[in-house]
Amino acid sequence: MRYDWSRLNHLQLGRYAEYFTKMEFTMFGFDVYTSEVDDSGIDFIIKKGDDQYYGIQVKSIRMEKTNYIFFPKDKFHLKKNLLAAVVIFENGKKPSLFLVPSNAWLEQDSLLVEYDYEGKKSKPEYGLRLSRKNLPLLNRFSFDKVIQSL
Repeated sequence: MRYDWSRLNHLQLGRYAEYFTKMEFTMFGFDVYTSEVDDSGIDFIIKKGDDQYYGIQVKSIRMEKTNYIFFPKDKFHLKKNLLAAVVIFENGKKPSLFLVPSNAWLEQDSLLVEYDYEGKKSKPEYGLRLSRKNLPLLNRFSFDKVIQSL
């Protein structure tokens, strides 16, 4: 089977997601700039034109195993030029790509959540609850829809 994602380990799947996302942006005419060090939570930057650029943070999941993705607040700041690229892998299917503008977390729902964990060990985070029930809410962030507004 061509799309047998179980053959890839966690790191391979993440690397595939990042390259896949870069190539999709390239297909739409964006320049892609990769940082040498990922210490700021940005995987790469895209640019179109002279002054239009976005930081991209890529996350990937296997739909069979995981249904929650999070972005630590100390590295993922809500601003107009930061996007979360979410790649969902489901065996037997090509990857599904979504672009969630970071500002989307300003209006939370059952998909987009925020946890501050006051008084706990965990750091504050923004999250995506990707249950089967919430997946239709993710459709508004499909790559093909969001790329048109960039």
